[in-house]
Amino acid sequence: MKGTAIIVLAGSGSPRGFFDECLVNGTPYPGTVMEMDDTIPAVGGRFTWQPYGTTGASGGQGVSNNGDRKIIAILTEKRDDAGVFSTQYADGDRGFLYFPSMGEQFNMLMQDILTDEFWFIGEEFMIHNSSGQLLSADNNAEAHPFTCLERISKLAVDVRVWTRFNGSAG
Repeated sequence: MKGTAIIVLAGSGSPRGFFDECLVNGTPYPGTVMEMDDTIPAVGGRFTWQPYGTTGASGGQGVSNNGDRKIIAILTEKRDDAGVFSTQYADGDRGFLYFPSMGEQFNMLMQDILTDEFWFIGEEFMIHNSSGQLLSADNNAEAHPFTCLERISKLAVDVRVWTRFNGSAG
């Protein structure tokens, strides 16, 4: 992890993507990739978002596998109550999303599975179906939207890893 926030300001010094607000479905942490819940209408102009892959694939919507290509929206820290990267959202909370631009850097939440004990600089990550967290990319993934920017060993639960966004198609 680099710094103490989800968005790592490097290069230009300011974010180039788009900020938005939402209602949160579930209890994700900042650094999770989110998707819109298309079964719930907007409330007060805010749509409900849930961790990536929560809705199964149907009619071109949803996600069926780890690494499926989809728009990237990153859940950031709670801005309305001085939240930090480790503060979990509650179901129904007002959430803060960021839609990144290619090349931007983030501290992203990693899936806590211990099959990969070491990650190296330059390794590509895909998004885990149903949790919205990152994991090592495999040959079947449609997209590898994030690249590791630090060496990580012996993954613990809820580790955030310094990454670069490669674009939705990765």
